[in-house]
Amino acid sequence: MYSEKVMDHFTNPRNMGEIENPSGVGTVGNAKCGDIMRIYLDVDEAGVIRECKFKTFGCGAAVATSSMATELVKGKTIEEALKVTNQAVMEALDGLPPVKVHCSLLAEEAIHAALWDYAEKKGITIEGLKKPKNDIHEEEAEEEY
Repeated sequence: MYSEKVMDHFTNPRNMGEIENPSGVGTVGNAKCGDIMRIYLDVDEAGVIRECKFKTFGCGAAVATSSMATELVKGKTIEEALKVTNQAVMEALDGLPPVKVHCSLLAEEAIHAALWDYAEKKGITIEGLKKPKNDIHEEEAEEEY
C-alpha cells in the first residue's frame, strides 16, 4: 500500500521535464525491473541548485521518488544535495513498500550521477562524491532496507 504522499507525487509529479543546457545530468536504471531515471540540475555560480527536473520511465514509485528527490535538492547547495539519501526520500514520502525501496536508491544515485556530471564539466572534485553506478539492483535495496 502506498502512502498519500507517494500517490500525490505520482499523480501530480513536481519538476517533470528537462532543463535546457543543464549544469549536470545523471541517468541511472534498474535492469531487472526496467526503471530508468534521469535528473537534470541547474547550478548557479555559488554552487546552489536553482532548478532540478526529472524524466523517469518506470512504475508509480519511481515517478514519486524522482519527484520528491527534485523537491529535496532544489535550493540546496551541492554539499547539501549530496546528503539527500534514499532514506530521506522515503521518509519524505512517508515510506515505501519493501519491494519498492530500490526506487529511492535510484533517486539518490541519479542525484549523485548529476552531481558527478556537473563536477566533471566544471573540472572540480566534490568532497564525498563517489563515481555513480549506472545500474541499481534489488539486492542493494534489500541491504539498505
